[in-house]
Amino acid sequence: MNFEEIKDRFFKLRNEIEQFGRDIRIVVVTKYVSDLDVISKLSEIGVVDIGENYAQEMEYKYKELKNKNFPVDKYKWHFIGHLQKNKVKKVVPISCLIQSVDSVELLEKINLEAQKFNKVQNCLLELKVSDEPTKFGIEEEKIHQVVEKIILLGLSNISICGLMTMAPYFENPEDTRHYFKKAYKVFCDLRKKVKNFDILSMGMSNDYIVALEEGANMIRVGSLLFGQNSSSRKLRD
Repeated sequence: MNFEEIKDRFFKLRNEIEQFGRDIRIVVVTKYVSDLDVISKLSEIGVVDIGENYAQEMEYKYKELKNKNFPVDKYKWHFIGHLQKNKVKKVVPISCLIQSVDSVELLEKINLEAQKFNKVQNCLLELKVSDEPTKFGIEEEKIHQVVEKIILLGLSNISICGLMTMAPYFENPEDTRHYFKKAYKVFCDLRKKVKNFDILSMGMSNDYIVALEEGANMIRVGSLLFGQNSSSRKLRD
């Protein structure tokens, strides 16, 4: 994995994003990056936010970097994959932001784990914008009800900071626009109900431009920076 190429791609991406004239966070997805030296070097080019999809891999990379005396707090660690309840204990101690909360029950589990660390865990609700059976998330017609239930519960170790969503994959990124428009509307509606509801995480390597045009202020990119053939340790939940 040529780090100079990664650097050039990241700077090109950052320059593209600056054209939008607003604050946009780039979460660099490292799920397919097995080389810990590459992950540690990302901080040298200005990467702040990194994302992992699997609890076991996040924990492994965090601990291994720490063992190598890398200051792991240089990064804000995002958990962006489907989170099973029995893996919450691995994710909460590390995560700055859990982006994929898809049920009240999962949120309650996160709240209990965060209490152990005297931590307020930042979370995003995952909105399901497509009918794909492989996609997780809360359906549009249910999300207002879910938010009202969360507000009533008053979970003291949870902060709901916004929405995350994932559009279906299309060869033509323009085909994702409808899904991102839908997510932005839900985001604006919920923003009226929830304090500090500021993050709209949508857009990945193939469709981030359309997502940004439709209001995203956080994108998640991996293959755009590391290429399609980057290798990964095959740890899975």
